Amino acid sequence: MARAAMAATATIPIVFSSGADPVKVGLVASLNRPGGNVTGVHLLIGALDPKKLGLLRELAPQATMVGVLLNPNVEDFQFRLADVHEAARTVGLQIHVLRASTETEIDAAFAALSQIKAGALVVGSNAFFNTRRDQIVALAARHAIPAIYDGREYAAAGGLLSYGTSLSQGYRQVGIYAARILKGTKPADLPVFQLTKFEFVINLRTAKALGVKISDNLLSLADEVIE
Repeated sequence: MARAAMAATATIPIVFSSGADPVKVGLVASLNRPGGNVTGVHLLIGALDPKKLGLLRELAPQATMVGVLLNPNVEDFQFRLADVHEAARTVGLQIHVLRASTETEIDAAFAALSQIKAGALVVGSNAFFNTRRDQIVALAARHAIPAIYDGREYAAAGGLLSYGTSLSQGYRQVGIYAARILKGTKPADLPVFQLTKFEFVINLRTAKALGVKISDNLLSLADEVIE
């Protein structure tokens, strides 16, 4: 949407919210000095997949292979792919990237988990995956695989773990920036806002159903525990 707006005007102020890195995908010149008529909020969605790997490492230290479900159709896919491979090397995990952009491909990705002998799964942050939340959580339960997702909604729907940014904080900041621009501030003078609030949720009911023990350290890190 931000790209479409930028293509339509170089003068009307634009305030975006972006899960992808706005510099890498060409929305702004830099975070501190966005330049031009565009500024906004970096939701840091794509940047959190590596952190999820670290949490899974503590949850399932015996897992030698971890699946990572990503949507190849997002514009920052190659950046996310590189980041998650680098994170895997850092925490000493072997990963297998599963690609899905349709309901059928999600089914196929989960079917492949047993073939690659994955001991855990990272579900990448993606708007399409959010629309298939119930399907993904149900498949994880059916295949009895510990998984970490994006956003509390997954944990509330029965997902084991979720770790994500506070979208409410992000959207509120979009409104704040829009108000400042309407009062005369230029977009170029507003640095891209990066979210600072993160939410880690554990579903103990799901952990019990999967036979997964949640360490005291993970419990202490959780912002919410669903019992």
